[in-house]
Amino acid sequence: MCEANAYIEKDGKEELYLENVDILKPEDGKIYMRNLFGEQKFFEGFIKEISLIKHRIILKKD
Repeated sequence: MCEANAYIEKDGKEELYLENVDILKPEDGKIYMRNLFGEQKFFEGFIKEISLIKHRIILKKD
């Protein structure tokens, strides 16, 4: 499986935002994410880091 968990970095800590992210794409100035279970979220901010080996996406607010 190639899905990853998305985390928001806040005050030097990481909070889980969405598990098992399957699709991640920019859409109208936001980041659209959908997981394996069909749950969808939009994040206003930017991608700080993606680690494919660790299956992690780190997001940060502007």
